[in-house]
Amino acid sequence: MSIRKTAFAPGEYYHIYNRGNSKQKIFLSKRDYERFVALLYGVNTNERFNFFDSQKGGGIFSKEVDNPLVSIGAYCLMPNHFHLLITPLSEDGLSKFMQKLSTAYSMYFNEVNKRTGGLFEGKFKSQHMESDRQLKYIFSYIHLNPVKLIDTKWKENGIKNLTKTFEYLNSYPYSSFLDYVGINRLEKKILKISDFPNYFPSKNSFKKEIIEWLNYKEI
Repeated sequence: MSIRKTAFAPGEYYHIYNRGNSKQKIFLSKRDYERFVALLYGVNTNERFNFFDSQKGGGIFSKEVDNPLVSIGAYCLMPNHFHLLITPLSEDGLSKFMQKLSTAYSMYFNEVNKRTGGLFEGKFKSQHMESDRQLKYIFSYIHLNPVKLIDTKWKENGIKNLTKTFEYLNSYPYSSFLDYVGINRLEKKILKISDFPNYFPSKNSFKKEIIEWLNYKEI
């Protein structure tokens, strides 16, 4: 097995992403999205993890994760790809986390859909956040991905209806957007916002940042 050359350093921040093989969809149902979201929380541990054991006694989010591998600052799932913002808690934490996440979800997806072979397009991709400006921007970039599902050309043509777009983001359950705008839900346990810079000290400051990027038009 080939070894990834990238070193992921604790205290640094990384945009992690991957998509389906040949751009195929990796989420075909609500159940698929919910499984991946649950795995984001459940596999984030150096300890042994069994998904079915974790579902007992109130579900996966009712349990505390011990000895986590990474801290997650943001995430978004799209039909054929996903985005994560991660800082590793140990030198090999990020790689271990992504191996566990990719393996667990691929095994689930292949079993449910009676398929074999690789689900993802090779190894996950990573982008090191090299500046404060870049890191702050990636929060908006990740959380604005679902807008493409209702308007594929919004970056080029601008947002036609800001209210409708914001309502859609507020109804999209498969990202951490809802956690940043103050929705109280169990999935918030996936995040450890305190391990990231405090760019958004309130939900209104986060909303303001999102609206500024929605109003931005590429020239």
